[in-house]
Amino acid sequence: MSPFAPVVLVIDDEPGHRLMVRAVLEDAGWRVLEAGDGASGLFRCNGPDQLDAVLLDMRLPDQEGMSVLSQIKAIHPQLPVIMFTAFGSVGSAVEAMKMGAFDYLTKPADNEELKAVLEKARNYVALVRENRELRRVLGEDDGRPRLIGHGPAMRHVLNLIEQVGPTEATVLVLGESGTGKELVVKAIHAASERKNGPLIQVNCAALPGELLESELFGYVKGAFTGAVGNKPGRFQMAEKGTLLLDEIGDMPLPLQAKLLRALQERTVEPLGGIHPVHVDVRIIAATHQDLPKLVADGTFREDLFFRLNVLEIKLPPLRERLDDLPLLTRHLLHKLSLKNRKPIRDVSPSFLEALTKYHWPGNVRELENVLERALILTRSDTLSPEALPQQVLQGHVKTTAAETPRTPGASFEDAERSVLENALAAHQGHRGKTAEALGISRRTLQYKLTKHGLTTR
Repeated sequence: MSPFAPVVLVIDDEPGHRLMVRAVLEDAGWRVLEAGDGASGLFRCNGPDQLDAVLLDMRLPDQEGMSVLSQIKAIHPQLPVIMFTAFGSVGSAVEAMKMGAFDYLTKPADNEELKAVLEKARNYVALVRENRELRRVLGEDDGRPRLIGHGPAMRHVLNLIEQVGPTEATVLVLGESGTGKELVVKAIHAASERKNGPLIQVNCAALPGELLESELFGYVKGAFTGAVGNKPGRFQMAEKGTLLLDEIGDMPLPLQAKLLRALQERTVEPLGGIHPVHVDVRIIAATHQDLPKLVADGTFREDLFFRLNVLEIKLPPLRERLDDLPLLTRHLLHKLSLKNRKPIRDVSPSFLEALTKYHWPGNVRELENVLERALILTRSDTLSPEALPQQVLQGHVKTTAAETPRTPGASFEDAERSVLENALAAHQGHRGKTAEALGISRRTLQYKLTKHGLTTR
């Protein structure tokens, strides 16, 4: 078989039919891969082989073919998927084509028709790759990050990104730590007319107020001791591009007034300067905090909240989109196997089942860490539950601030302190492990520990 032979994946639970298809297509010059169920087929779709087409049975033992089709198209939207359907189920095949299937064949497939449809798919893929390469050469490939998910919650997020991306609207991205807020910001920037400009980020929780002000607005020579020259702020650095104000909920109240003025007038005043500087930037803010509650508590300006909240995109936590978990797992494992130079061919059903029973307080970031650990520790090319940490195997539910049982009259601060104490106890006071489990940075953890007077090692 030529190393340049086109590759087709056959997902069908009937060994006899797969054998017939293999014989026909190998005789026509194809390299044939096989999978007997949807889970194995989806994993092979994200494996090291570059597929030219997929032959997918409408009925599989572990899930419906339509569900597998949806998951394939979510990651590989331009990969041709040809559906196999039994005689009399043509209506379902037509519905599949509305969902993005390339074509359909009735079983058992006519040999000549099978070869003709695959040749058409091969020509289509060749054209897609040629166009992609041409766009790359011309510098037109936008390189948008892919947000993985096919469930209703993520489809809603993707639709919002598609709608707001080309506009100049200010966007507020909300979601727990580890849900992928930064990916959303990158996708919005890549979809905008500003995609060739810079995407500049500033973490409002990582810097004290005075330093954050100089980072945002810059300073002029002599503004303070040590200011030996002019320094542009992040607003100026983001000129003609996008500025991400990450963890905006942690911005000190006095600085919020200056930010509001900058957003309203599109000018900034560097520290020590006397002349305002015009800036042309798009603003995206992100936070894991409940901004309306901060407004009610008086720690966040209401007028700034309304200025930032032109369009809100709220990312669901992983525990609320478990239907995306198999898709995310396969996507992340493919990326991690390349990174660690360790090929993984499959995951066992019990491995996926264990993942779905866990609560994922650290969301997608925690999932990626767990998968990388499992990949490194396993000795075979198939992941099994033995490679998972104990808290995942036991379906251990770590308590988050949103779910901490609250007694009548208990404040948010009390709930937050309780979460920190529980997490510290679970990890024997280790700050690094506690921060990772909670899905926050060590700097943010240290800030919260200091605030609550908690000590760790």
